[in-house]
Amino acid sequence: MTDTIKAVLFDFGGVIAEEGFREGLLAIGRKNELDPEQFLRTADELVHDTGYVTGKADESEYWEAVRRRTHVSGADEELRREILGRFVLRPWMLSLSEMLRTQDTITAVLSDQTNWLDEIDQRTPFLHHFDLVYNSYYLGMSKREALIFDIVCAALDMQPAETLFIDDNPENVKRASDRGLAVITYRDEPSFREALGKFFPLLPFLL
Repeated sequence: MTDTIKAVLFDFGGVIAEEGFREGLLAIGRKNELDPEQFLRTADELVHDTGYVTGKADESEYWEAVRRRTHVSGADEELRREILGRFVLRPWMLSLSEMLRTQDTITAVLSDQTNWLDEIDQRTPFLHHFDLVYNSYYLGMSKREALIFDIVCAALDMQPAETLFIDDNPENVKRASDRGLAVITYRDEPSFREALGKFFPLLPFLL
């Protein structure tokens, strides 16, 4: 299937890096003696409801909404530190992107992120390993909107069937699949390598 897939879209948190947003929110919930999973669900919804993830609100507005809804304590800087420090890059994913690029495959980041993605890249440069970056913060829409996959494929000048999308969120994966993209749901490295091999069986990364 190597000749079929001409572009690969990588999610950031949970694929390129450890899922810092989820783990950071769980840590904040525990620190404030709240139900961590419930706090995670609330804070995750608020990043969308406030418009922070799509660039319609700034970080201070987001954290103020979180404090108002959940009564957590902590200044913005303290709360953001719990999250940003947990986005640990996976070097082997960066190597994979570079290897795909040497085989004339376009690689891009497609992430529901904020200005945090820029900050992480400034601290630990990694975006140069990809040809393009599509960040919901600048796109003005998130992967909760299926239209985003049409827009990105059009921007890449690719048919959906020529585009592989990798994400750890099953709902995002389903939306992409429904729009005709090839997909992989990331769960762990061994299963990911196996799934990737179905699209790139001769990729040196897998041998």
